[in-house]
Order: sequence, then structure tokens, then C-alpha cells
Amino acid sequence: MKERLLKEGKGWRLGWNPQGEIYKGLVGSEEWAIELTEAELNDFCRLLNQLAETMEEMKQQLMDSEKIACEAESDLLWMEVEGFPHAYSLRLILHQHRRFEGNWAAESVADLVKATQFLKVF
Repeated sequence: MKERLLKEGKGWRLGWNPQGEIYKGLVGSEEWAIELTEAELNDFCRLLNQLAETMEEMKQQLMDSEKIACEAESDLLWMEVEGFPHAYSLRLILHQHRRFEGNWAAESVADLVKATQFLKVF
């Protein structure tokens, strides 16, 4: 049986509970957290990794002093990264029945991205 998993670092938290009835995921910072459905968590991880890849690709296109903002969304949530390709903040807005907005500071996002890539790997 798979067990609960909670990963956390400076400014971020990410969790997975396969036995959760409705909400199996958790995202948050040091100050806040929200539980997500499995579909919401899957979209969060997928979109965050897409945005991180886009920012990585932009390193070759932008000068060191240029900032950029990129958005990605699904039916369940909207996400935006903003800043320099090597250091950017992240915003999350949930659609659907629960209205929620959260954000992560630039110094937290790189580790959060790495954690999403291994969240459900047991």
C-alpha cells in the first residue's frame, strides 16, 4: 500500500496521499497550503514543468537583465511564472468550485519544480 508523502523546502510544500477520498494532493508555502484533487495536482505538476521548460528555453533568447512572464492553464487551474529565466516567481489560481490563489517566491520555485518531478515516484 502506498503511503502519504510530504516534501518541503524553503518556501514550499508538496504532498501526496493516495488514500485521500477527494483531495489527494497538497501544495503550499511556509505560510499557506491547499489540498488538491488528483486531477488538479496532475495539472499543477504538468503545467509547472511546462513553464519551467519554457523559462529554460528563454535563457538563450533574453538578455540577462530582461524579465518575462509566461502563463499556462487547464480547465482546472491557471499558472504564471514571472521574472528572469534563471529566477522567477510562480502564481496559481484554481478554477472550478473552489476559488483560490497562491504564490511562491523566486527562491522557492526551482526546488518546487524538482520536487514535482518525483512526487508520485515511490
